[in-house]
Amino acid sequence: MIEKHHDLHHEFPEYREKIISLKTSDRHFHKLAEEYDAMTHEIEKQEQAGSVQTDAHMEELKKKRLALKDQIFHALKAG
Repeated sequence: MIEKHHDLHHEFPEYREKIISLKTSDRHFHKLAEEYDAMTHEIEKQEQAGSVQTDAHMEELKKKRLALKDQIFHALKAG
């Protein structure tokens, strides 16, 4: 099953302006956002290609992305 719209602006539409601001002003937030985007791209690429090595591998990628999303959310609420 291919999932769509997992970029940060779709995940946190209410924080759109804050995401833009923090990406330019907070180096740590920028790094988290970049990692999140890369993880999302990798997941989507594997889903679209149908080349997911194992369900466990995909589960691990999604868990890592969820952990990044949680850190980003906390930064958005605090920032």
